[in-house]
Amino acid sequence: MKPVTLDVVDRQLIHALDLDGRAPFARIADVLGVSENTVGRRYRRLRQAGVLRVVGAVASARLGYALWTVRFTCAPAFGIPIATALAKRPDTFWVHLLSGGTEIACTTQSSIVEQTDVLLLDKLPRSSRITSVSAHQMLHGFTRLGRWSALSDEQIAALRVPVDPTEEITFDDADRRLGQVLADDGRAGYGELAAVSGLSESTVKRRIETLRRTGLLSYQLDISPRALGFQSEARLWMIVRPSAVASVASALAEHEEVQFAAVTTGPANLVAAIACRNATHLYEYLTGDVGSLDGIQQMETAPVVRTVKRSGSLLPL
Repeated sequence: MKPVTLDVVDRQLIHALDLDGRAPFARIADVLGVSENTVGRRYRRLRQAGVLRVVGAVASARLGYALWTVRFTCAPAFGIPIATALAKRPDTFWVHLLSGGTEIACTTQSSIVEQTDVLLLDKLPRSSRITSVSAHQMLHGFTRLGRWSALSDEQIAALRVPVDPTEEITFDDADRRLGQVLADDGRAGYGELAAVSGLSESTVKRRIETLRRTGLLSYQLDISPRALGFQSEARLWMIVRPSAVASVASALAEHEEVQFAAVTTGPANLVAAIACRNATHLYEYLTGDVGSLDGIQQMETAPVVRTVKRSGSLLPL
């Protein structure tokens, strides 16, 4: 894949979508000071090039779900079929083939309300080709706000959507169906959303606005690091002194190389996903920025060989 070069307008558009993934192109164009056709054309170009897409994300923790990061090791030559099987499951996302193809990492979720007596790993694949499995609950996530920094404070204020998480709201079956479509395409049309939910288009519009206003639904950018020239992706598992976990995670979230960081259960109590330009950049980042953080006692680095699933969508092999 040839890396896509971004100019100023591309970066402004990405920053705008990071703030409001469902903002109408006309609104974004007005804030950026360009034409609506320009915004639409730039978005379609980036979307078709595999650089980005907008995905809807439900605040699963507020609905009684726990997120888990699961690691599998498997026999050589069986990594791809096992990772593909995992990616096809509706309850998994972020499925990566790691470390020469003998290790897989994925994220899944389980209900802590309705399935308190169900073992998480009972739902995951059983195969003699899988030699070990470990699951770690993600207790708290850390991300850096304003990652793109392409817009002025006034432009950011014009696009930011206020959220009031204290407002009480129910989440029913129609909302779940909406969430399933938006998880694949956060900019799905109201007609498509109405068809799957059984609601009218006007009701769908009001409903997803309410879900977003209350923080139950958000729109995130699914960015492909490799499409932007970041060829060295890796997962980091760190053992951090308990008193320093929060500060180390917060510091990592500020690094441009870090896509996300999360405090987890288990021997390694902090996990991070990183993207670097090449192996030299990865070396410099690990020995410099990460190495200078006080509190990290041990660290394991696993290069990402292939991403089989990002967010909620299966990627072509």
